[in-house]
Amino acid sequence: MKKLIAIAFLLSCFTISQHPSLAQKKKPAPPASGIAGKTSGMKIFDGYFKYYYDEKSDKIMLEIDKLDQEFLYVNSLAAGIGSNDIGLDRNQLGSERVVKFVKVGPKVLLVQPNYSYRAISDNDDERKSVEDAFAKSVLWGFTLVTEEDGKVLIDLSDFLMQDAHDVSGRLKSGKQGSYSVDKSRSAMFMDRTKNFPKNSEFEVTLTLTGTPAGWDIRSVTPTATSVTVRQHHSFIELPDDNYKPRLFDPRAGYWSVGYYDYASPIDEDLEQRFISRHRLNKKDPGAAVSEAVEPIIYYLDRGTPEPIRSALLEGAAWWNQAYEAAGYKDAFQVKILPEGADPMDIRYNMINWVHRSTRGWSYGSSVTDSRTGEIIKGHVLLGSLRVRQDYLIAEGLLAPYEDGKEVSPAMKEMALARLRQLSAHEVGHTLGLSHSYASSAEGKASVMDYPHPDISIVDGKLSLANAYDDKIGAFDKVAITFGYQDFPEGTDEQAALNKIIQDSFKDGLTFLSDQDARPQGGAHPFAHLWDNGKSPEEGLDHILKVREIALKNFGANNIKKGEPYATLEEVLVPVYYLHRYQAEGTVKLIGGLNYRYALKGDGQPITEYVPAAKQKAALASLMKSISAETLTLPEHIIKMIPPRPIGYRRGRELVDIRTGLTFDPISAAETSANMTMDLLTHTARMNRLVELHARNSDQPSLEYVVDEVIKNSWGQNRGEDLKAEVGRAVDQVVLNQFFNLAAHDEASHQVKAVVMYKLKELQSALEKKSASSIAQKAHYQRGAMRIASFLEEPEEYEFSKNLTPPDGSPIGMDMMCGE
Repeated sequence: MKKLIAIAFLLSCFTISQHPSLAQKKKPAPPASGIAGKTSGMKIFDGYFKYYYDEKSDKIMLEIDKLDQEFLYVNSLAAGIGSNDIGLDRNQLGSERVVKFVKVGPKVLLVQPNYSYRAISDNDDERKSVEDAFAKSVLWGFTLVTEEDGKVLIDLSDFLMQDAHDVSGRLKSGKQGSYSVDKSRSAMFMDRTKNFPKNSEFEVTLTLTGTPAGWDIRSVTPTATSVTVRQHHSFIELPDDNYKPRLFDPRAGYWSVGYYDYASPIDEDLEQRFISRHRLNKKDPGAAVSEAVEPIIYYLDRGTPEPIRSALLEGAAWWNQAYEAAGYKDAFQVKILPEGADPMDIRYNMINWVHRSTRGWSYGSSVTDSRTGEIIKGHVLLGSLRVRQDYLIAEGLLAPYEDGKEVSPAMKEMALARLRQLSAHEVGHTLGLSHSYASSAEGKASVMDYPHPDISIVDGKLSLANAYDDKIGAFDKVAITFGYQDFPEGTDEQAALNKIIQDSFKDGLTFLSDQDARPQGGAHPFAHLWDNGKSPEEGLDHILKVREIALKNFGANNIKKGEPYATLEEVLVPVYYLHRYQAEGTVKLIGGLNYRYALKGDGQPITEYVPAAKQKAALASLMKSISAETLTLPEHIIKMIPPRPIGYRRGRELVDIRTGLTFDPISAAETSANMTMDLLTHTARMNRLVELHARNSDQPSLEYVVDEVIKNSWGQNRGEDLKAEVGRAVDQVVLNQFFNLAAHDEASHQVKAVVMYKLKELQSALEKKSASSIAQKAHYQRGAMRIASFLEEPEEYEFSKNLTPPDGSPIGMDMMCGE
């Protein structure tokens, strides 16, 4: 009986323990603590910086296991706006900064040290004194979420959602409107948010809302009050310490990077300068030719179509010729980007094919370690519409659309030849090279020049057979050898580098860059943009002959069958203004100065006068370029260009007109003359004429130049035909430019005195001149009255507005800062 009672008791206990209302409830397991607890359920991304994505909240949590360890932060624009004028392109690099995460109590700061000012010293106190003397920058402050075993967790989301590329600032400065980030319309873009062993990549879809104010933003957005782009952020491991910086030499063709070293001895320069370059080493530095330890590989955008793809691959690959000259085998390679690879991934040097609504510049830029100048990633942006401009020039020159005849392949061949050169040029920038504008005077010695198509005249006909070069240049080989040669152990590197440069002088090679080539105030006689030939004035004479032939043959065969005749104007513009860049080069001879980046003891000429005869020949060529004979369009062309039909608006690629809807050949001529006269009368050039003539009486004087211009303009007694009206328009341009010069703040007192004296002389002559036509008499009278009005109160004179020239540069090249 006792045994039965015991069994019953046990069964009752078992029943109670199983009954939910009666049993003691089991305690849940405690939540995971630390980082794992805060990131539970999130998607994990292992890599350089481990991070977690919470799909429910669209947030990214960053795990930092490298506090106080420097890395490279780069922001960029993955999906852009598509306007050249606004300048916010797809895959555009932004700023790059060396940064580090620093924990301060409950905060984590993203700190950018100031590497512009350093002390390269073994003395810790000396280094610290310089560090504390100059400001650093805290880029962001994060609240600590949690920490565990020396690691911290932060919410990175707000940092990623900022307008790091300053799209709003660019829109505001470009007068396109006031915009700000709308987080409710922004989100993480996880397709391009990835992690790799040496770099962590993040991307966001960012929407900026506001009020549009300009046409440019309206023209490229479906709803201009809401501008949606994608911005990219990269956290990149810095290179190791095995890279050896190479000292900068202004003669070698590179940009410089540098810093101020406050530990420098007082008998040495405070500023330290180095070149930018990729890391490249020979497997066998002692061998004349060796493979590289790790070759430089560039990848082409997979979105590039044929035949453009093949042209870009070929042109970029030209650089291997330069590396071969430096003793490398297959050290520079070009490939198509692998499928699935991300062009923003730091591991890929990229050549991007970028679309815009209008043609514009291409760019070659780099991600660089600012501490040393080592290039980590080369990054090229090639504008897709540039090739169409060369094709348009070819259509204007060749008039290829004759009924019943096959269209010449020469146009496409020329456009593709230009793309090869463009690809090589922009890649050159990403190798560390600057523009080299003496190239055209030295047999096309560098692809880092801006090349104008070289058009030949063969048996009275135009030929594009040799429009662009098809290889790397002689100076490019010098530059790459200087920057990338891996010298055997025991070599005196500075002596060897100097020998490379000195040997290039013996070969007649020169390096001159941007500041020497710009036409506005530039003085160098053979460093120019978009020019051809050793002698600019002879090149101008040649291009004027080319232009004359093209205009003589211009007509219906310059457009395809079925196109409106009005579209002839698009083809006419690059032909009519074909000489504009050669004129820019020619004008620099006047008041010019021949010089080099000479170093003490290197034997280069320091400064030399441009011979007077050459300056006078240049002025004669310029006067021909603004003459009525040159600028008057043939009647057969004018008659073929009707007003624009519906659906074909006038754009900035066309002539600025004063005749309402009809084509205006007089305004076309006025615009051309104004471009040349504006450069000729630049204040720096006129000031130099006074100075150089005072130093050497053989040099042309300012009086001589002014007299020549007046003789070739107002000195002509004109009739009543179109040529006469064009000439009278040019005369008024001359007055406008002399007025502007005489009243300009930067013109010297003597320049103002001479120009005003010559204007008074001209006024007196015009008041006495007789003419056979009312038109010319009225012209003389108005000229005299304008001069009198100006001389009475130069500072109060109301200048007439100049016509806007059609778009010109770039005709197929870049302006790096980018081209």
